[in-house]
Amino acid sequence: MIALLIAAGVAFTLTVLGTPLLIRVLHSRGIGQLIRDDGPFTHLHAAKAGTPTMGGIALVGAAVVGYLVAHVRTEQLKFARTGLTLITIVVALAVVGFVDDYLGVRARRNLGLRKRGKIAGQFVAAAGFALLALNWVHVSTHLSFTRDLNLNMGSSIWFFVAIVVVVGSANGVNLTDGLDGLAAGSATLAFAAFTVITFWEFRHFGVYHVQPAAAIDLAVVSAALMGACGGFLYWNAAPARIFMGDTGSMAIGGALAGLALLSQTLLLLPILGGLYVIETLSVMAQVISFRGFGRRVLRMAPIHHHFEVGGWPEFTVIVRFWLFAGVCVALALGLFYADFINIPGAIG
Repeated sequence: MIALLIAAGVAFTLTVLGTPLLIRVLHSRGIGQLIRDDGPFTHLHAAKAGTPTMGGIALVGAAVVGYLVAHVRTEQLKFARTGLTLITIVVALAVVGFVDDYLGVRARRNLGLRKRGKIAGQFVAAAGFALLALNWVHVSTHLSFTRDLNLNMGSSIWFFVAIVVVVGSANGVNLTDGLDGLAAGSATLAFAAFTVITFWEFRHFGVYHVQPAAAIDLAVVSAALMGACGGFLYWNAAPARIFMGDTGSMAIGGALAGLALLSQTLLLLPILGGLYVIETLSVMAQVISFRGFGRRVLRMAPIHHHFEVGGWPEFTVIVRFWLFAGVCVALALGLFYADFINIPGAIG
């Protein structure tokens, strides 16, 4: 428990204190968000043009430092392959996102990498993570919900599923990161839930098939990410002083996917991250409807823009979506605990 508090506290403090320094550096280099001029509500976001982006640098950096400090200050805590593998996918996707952000700023257009380039980078990062998980961590290849299910997918299928989940989650959070604080606030809740889940697995080894050292290290990474997202929200809340950019959103999405895969709660992820699922489905529905039938199902996608264009103030959309994210997290934790109390011999 001390290690979790240290990881979260250090990450939170570093992000709160370090982000203003990053803002000044980005301002001095003219690295600001560019607003596309082809949307139906460009006037609503015109004031955001020039706001520094790439804030994910501070978020990811603080989380990594928080994870490292927790190990230095807690002698009993050892580095585990699960935690190091999770940190690897976070950093790898942050690098892909950074390249996308940087190219967008350098070219003075809000496009960055071409879609194929971005997806290729995500796939390479996800494949590397999956290989580490299989060959270094030796993760279980059983399908999982709140714990392992009696269905072995085998290494090949698990490898494919892991790539799809990581890439899908990275893009889901990326799509959600469209309003000030929406992604950072919802991610703070999601990482808090994964901190509880992985710490619970650590405390109840025997009920779950995740090794104690592996589970507690995942909990430390999750706590560090929770603290970093919370600290970043201090500066990212509306009106945002800085945006996380793809650097942060893709790293967060990869971290959530990695936590689900390594903690053996794969099918719980769509419930826990229900907000990101809805955001992704809204874009898919809009694209299919417009390309297939020439009609839009939403005023604008992702769905948070649908409500904003409909007249909801930005802050109202953000808070209501945070509430929805909180309900999803609470439901996931409820299902996790409900399964636990129904396991023979788990309580007693």
